[in-house]
Amino acid sequence: MCGIVGYAGPRPTARPDASNGGEAVAVVLEGLRRLEYRGYDSAGVAVVVESEGRPESSLGSSDQVSDQVSEQGTHELRVAKRAGRLARLEEALEAEPVPDAGAAIGHTRWATHGGPTDANAHPHTSADGRLAVIHNGIIENYAVLKAELLEQGVPFTSQTDTEVVAHLLGRAMDGSSGGPVDLASAMRQVCRELEGAFTLLAVHVDAPGTVVGARRNSPLVVGLGEGANYLGSDVAAFIGRTRRALELGQDQVVTITASSVEVTDFDGAAVTPRAFTVDWDAAAAEKGGYQWFMDKEIHEQPKAVADTLLGRTDASGALILDELRMDTAVLRRTDKIIVIACGTSAYAGHVAKYAVEHWCRIPVEVELASEFRYRDPVLTERTLVVAISQSGESMDVVMAVRHAREQGAKVLAICNTQGSTIPREADAALYTHAGPEVAVASTKAFLAQITACYLLGLYLAQLRGNMFADEVRGVLRQLHQMPEAVQTVLDRTEDVRKLARELADAKSVLFLGRHVGFPVALEGALKLKELAYLHAEGFAAGELKHGPIALVEDGQPVFVIVPSPDSRDSLHAKVVSNAQEVRARGARTIVIAEDGDDAVLGSADVVIRVPRVPTLMAPLVTVVPLQVFAMEVASAKGLDVDQPRNLAKSVTVE
Repeated sequence: MCGIVGYAGPRPTARPDASNGGEAVAVVLEGLRRLEYRGYDSAGVAVVVESEGRPESSLGSSDQVSDQVSEQGTHELRVAKRAGRLARLEEALEAEPVPDAGAAIGHTRWATHGGPTDANAHPHTSADGRLAVIHNGIIENYAVLKAELLEQGVPFTSQTDTEVVAHLLGRAMDGSSGGPVDLASAMRQVCRELEGAFTLLAVHVDAPGTVVGARRNSPLVVGLGEGANYLGSDVAAFIGRTRRALELGQDQVVTITASSVEVTDFDGAAVTPRAFTVDWDAAAAEKGGYQWFMDKEIHEQPKAVADTLLGRTDASGALILDELRMDTAVLRRTDKIIVIACGTSAYAGHVAKYAVEHWCRIPVEVELASEFRYRDPVLTERTLVVAISQSGESMDVVMAVRHAREQGAKVLAICNTQGSTIPREADAALYTHAGPEVAVASTKAFLAQITACYLLGLYLAQLRGNMFADEVRGVLRQLHQMPEAVQTVLDRTEDVRKLARELADAKSVLFLGRHVGFPVALEGALKLKELAYLHAEGFAAGELKHGPIALVEDGQPVFVIVPSPDSRDSLHAKVVSNAQEVRARGARTIVIAEDGDDAVLGSADVVIRVPRVPTLMAPLVTVVPLQVFAMEVASAKGLDVDQPRNLAKSVTVE
């Protein structure tokens, strides 16, 4: 997930002193600061300015300059970009400011294709240096397009899919692909060739006061200002400038200048987009209008799941994980999998254990990374160690990865952060695409990690012949239905929030589950401990009578995650009986059950409904009410939801 900003405003009437910088760059940097939560691996800007024949820039290879004489006079493209946080770009621009301009684009990157380097940072330029483009999303057919361009002699300077778009747009503009066109027409032409999810913004020296954008399966909104107009990944990009906005639809192209906004579909037909007024101010912009980053991230979970699935099936629906770059012979001969992780990531691994063992018939162990190397684990060259980490920097996991490799095991990392330590030190990596997670308590990373683990399990089953191709496709179809199911849960959370406010003074809360519901119970308890500082415990429901039932007292809140009536081995009836057992001892039972399951009504004081989904998909929906509950309890207690006491987002010491 990347942050993009576009600005079209008054063109300077006289060349300003370059040492003062310019309004266009200032506006874009302001927007990027508000969007840095969307990506912070690198950042860059591009502006079209009047040419002054300046010498080669001290910004180096990441700064590209090209002169072009147009009807408006001589103009050139200035591009500055830096790997790392936005501050590095700001330092470069402070050292060498650019003149003012009538249009600019800016980008903060969350790396997908290619690591976070200066060369891979956006904007990317056409071969002639006259056009710059920025991109959010994934171009799924970039490899085919790149091969065609390379065959035609087009040079590439990065590892990104985005550079393909820059070259295609440049060729459309200069007539190489069939006669010169304007920038908006070139954008429409190129977008019809692209597959995948993308938001694109472009500027060109022939249109010095214009920014053209396009979107497919990726957000783009227009800000309507006074004497200026704006584009952004979301309204946070321009909320400090205007609250009036337009919401672009699917497969649309927008052209903005200081005084106009034009929208068409990809075929050129005029479109009238929906207008709206933002009802929150700039102070809330970074949280997208939510009170807490965690609330925002909970609501981003459908997209996190969808983005993690994106680009991992071919046209026929078959699973492809070419990015693993691990010898398939190694995966075929694997006879044991050990998952190493910490906290929420470990619970994602516990969920995955049920699926992978079922699909692949390979024994799976789940280990806390902090304990792994201290128990002298049994590892061989046939052992596959799967390291799960949101940040890729958790030191317990880093050390466990190193130990596993020293013992001869192969390590595969599941991670959300390109270029971080764990995927770098592993033999292979499978990235989630949840986007940056700001709140300390993890939410969307949990769902994305489960999704990625399921993809790995299906890939192994497909590779080893444990499942037929149509069986793999069937499970993939189920996974692709999950974003909609998660959204359904999110649309029903008001009763959960009300319940949380009622129970804000509780001293202890218990969570019960069986099969894949057990790690969900553990995760629900962890969230409440992290955020609300309450005693909370998750138990396997079958263990109740072996001790934990002694904790139950009158009024004790107990969450029960009930499996589907269609689950195997009559688990549903057993868990309903567990609920009745604690209720008979005075507990207040809060039952999470699927739509239409009326068998729970006699054992529940409160029923929280979730959509009916296959058994192995259930954690992706049943955990969401528990996340919302914990957040709302903490908020009701007046606590800082995003930064709980004593906790950090990434634990970099053992």
